[in-house]
Amino acid sequence: MISFKSIFSRIIFLHVIALVITAIFMPLVLYYFFKWAANDLHDQAMRDQADLVAHYLVLRPDGTWRLDLPPALQDVYSQAVGRYAYAVLDDSGRVLFSSLRDRSLIFSADPRSSDVAYLETQRGDAAVSGVSLAKEMDGRRVWVQVGEDLAHRDVIIDDIVADFFKRVGWLPMLLFLLAIDIVIFRRALRPLLNASEMAKKINPNRTDVRLPPEEMPKEILPLVQAVNQALDRLEAGFRMQREFTADAAHELRTPLTILRSRVDTVADRGVSKALHQDIEGMARIISQLLDIAELESFSIDPHEKADLRTICAEVAEFAAPLALAKGKNIALSGSDAPVWVNGNPEMLSRAIRNLVENAINYAPPGTTVEIVVESSGMVRVLDEGPGIKEEERKLIFQRFWRRDRRRTGNAGLGLSIVQRIADTHAATISVENRPTGGANFSVSFARVG
Repeated sequence: MISFKSIFSRIIFLHVIALVITAIFMPLVLYYFFKWAANDLHDQAMRDQADLVAHYLVLRPDGTWRLDLPPALQDVYSQAVGRYAYAVLDDSGRVLFSSLRDRSLIFSADPRSSDVAYLETQRGDAAVSGVSLAKEMDGRRVWVQVGEDLAHRDVIIDDIVADFFKRVGWLPMLLFLLAIDIVIFRRALRPLLNASEMAKKINPNRTDVRLPPEEMPKEILPLVQAVNQALDRLEAGFRMQREFTADAAHELRTPLTILRSRVDTVADRGVSKALHQDIEGMARIISQLLDIAELESFSIDPHEKADLRTICAEVAEFAAPLALAKGKNIALSGSDAPVWVNGNPEMLSRAIRNLVENAINYAPPGTTVEIVVESSGMVRVLDEGPGIKEEERKLIFQRFWRRDRRRTGNAGLGLSIVQRIADTHAATISVENRPTGGANFSVSFARVG
C-alpha cells in the first residue's frame, strides 16, 4: 500500500483512484440507462402507433371490420419503406388486416393472453420489435400488432446510444474535475496549513504561541485544543523554571556577600586571595543565571538604539582590571565615530562583556585581547588562545557546555547568553580561528541612521 506523508497528497491520490473507477463504470452505467431509455421510447412509440391504427378501425353494422388509414399513414406502413408494419387479428386469431405482402401476422406468438404485450421476432435478416395491443368495440375484441425493423430505428436514438461516448471529451472533463478538486482541497486544508506555519514559530523562546482553532475542521479541532493545552502546561513549566532560577540566584547573593566580608578576616593572605577568587567565580555564575532569567522574558523596543563604539569602550574599561590581574592586555580599535545599531545598550554590553571575559579566560598570559568595532555594525573580539575546533563551534553556544569540566569558576553559560542576546536583536554571530592563532568571535548588528 502506498503511504504518503502529506494528507493533501493522500486525498488527491485517493480521489484520482475514485475518478478512474468512475471513468470506467460511469460510461457503462450511462450506456445501460441510455439503452433502457431508448427501449422505453421505442415501446411507447409502438403503443402510440397501435392506438393510431386502432383509431381507424370501424365495425360495420353487418359485423365486419373496415380499416380506413389515411394516405399519410399508409405511406408510413408501405412495404417500399419497410420500416414499420401492422396487423389486426380478431378474437379467433384470424388476420383481418396486414401491411405485409403475405398478409400474415407480425409476431407468431399468440398475443391474446394479455391486453398489452411487447414482442420481438426475426423476419428474415431483420430484427423486429413492437407491441400487441387489445381493443374492444361494441363487445368485439381485436388485437392490433405494430412492429418496427430495428435496422431503421430513430436516428436520434441511434446517435444518443452509438455516438454519445465518442463525442464526449472524457479525459479533459476528468482533468478539469481533478483541478477543481485540488483547489477545493487546498482551500479546505488551509486552516491546517496555517496551523502548521504557526507551529513552526513555537520554540523555548516563544512558548506563548498557540495554534489557531478558528476555522479548524471539527475532526482536527480536538487535536489542536490538546496541543494548545500541552503548550499551556509547557509554558507554565518554563515560567516556573525561570522563576526558580531567578529566585535561587537572588537568594545566593546575600550569603556570598557575607562570605566576602568574613574572608577578609582570614589572616593568611594567600588563602584569603584564593577564597576571593572562588567567591568571584560563584558571583559570576549567579550573575549569569540572573541574566538568563531576565533574557527569557526580554524584548527590545524596535525604535531603541545603541552606540557600539561607546559600549565597547565601556566594556574595555570594565574588563581591563580583570585582564591586567591575569597578566593580559585589552585593546580597542576600529571606528572612531559612533556606530548606531538597533538594540538595548545594557543587553549589548552584556553580550560583548561575556565575549571579552571568555577571551581573557582562554588567552595566554602576556597576550592581548582585542575589541574591534567596525562601521558596518560588526563587533569582533580576538584573542591569541588555542582557538576553537571545527566540531565545537556549535557546541560552545549551548548552555552548560564546557570543554574542560575540571576548570572551576565557569558554568558554560557566557556564550549561550551571547547567543540569546544576538537572537533577540536579530544579530548574527560567528566564530573562526585566526591565521596567527586564537579565536575570532564576530557579532553583526543592524545599522540605524
